[in-house]
Amino acid sequence: MEWVEITATTIEDAKALALDRLGIDDGDAEFEIVEEPKAGLFGRTRGEARVRARIKPNSVRAKADRRDRRGKPAGERTAKPRQERTERSDRGERQERSDRGPRKERAPRQARSERSERPERAPRAERTPREDLPPVDPTTVSAVATTFLEGLVSAAGLKGSVSAKVEGENIDIDVLGDDLGFLVGTKGATLLALQDLTRVVSQRRLGDHETRLRVDVAGYREKRREALSRFALKVAEDVKTSGQARALEPMNSSDRKIVHDALTEVEGISTRSEGSDPFRRVVVALASISEDSESVSDSE
Repeated sequence: MEWVEITATTIEDAKALALDRLGIDDGDAEFEIVEEPKAGLFGRTRGEARVRARIKPNSVRAKADRRDRRGKPAGERTAKPRQERTERSDRGERQERSDRGPRKERAPRQARSERSERPERAPRAERTPREDLPPVDPTTVSAVATTFLEGLVSAAGLKGSVSAKVEGENIDIDVLGDDLGFLVGTKGATLLALQDLTRVVSQRRLGDHETRLRVDVAGYREKRREALSRFALKVAEDVKTSGQARALEPMNSSDRKIVHDALTEVEGISTRSEGSDPFRRVVVALASISEDSESVSDSE
């Protein structure tokens, strides 16, 4: 995935701006600190923080250890009883030998000699890590995701069709039909969960680390973008009139990116994000010269 480079006053601000630009949460991002601000006189800092960020490649989850009903590993379940049985057997054998008197040494069994002469088994060939496998064809990822969504729509008793569009590493899948609000949910919450589930089924299971898959239902994302853009422009006009900054309601990373993009070209207005997910929100304020340049770098 491509890297983006962000400059801000602090490392934390640069990371926050990078998350908004990429439209992802902190857990889905990978950062590299290019330059840190230097300490100056009287506690002030010189220079700016420069951070590179990108969408973290999908990682394959490791299989959990098998455990019994009480949460203990399978190897621990029988270790203690087996040890107790062995100790009891040894005590009984010693008692029997003492009753019978000294025992003559026995010749080693032929079977044991034969076993010792057997050649050792060749070690198993190591499996190739999934990370070293060649990239998966985006068309294959798209086909698997499309089949999954078609089955899900049918299982939910809904009527709709699924179409896919592949452009390089970007895969856009649209679920079209009537009465599909069930798959969108309040403010797109169900749609985001549906997109995550589709990524697990198609990308993670295939070992795909390169493509970027997006799912939309009945054109909801475009409608949401248009509505948020109009709202952001209205808020910007109110801020210009009153001169007071305004904090919007908490939004997910995709919606915050829409607001930042909508106000990038608005003269005299800057945007920034504050707080932590899921309560992170966009603040719209009058821009100074330095804030103006920072806002532009966030959306480029």
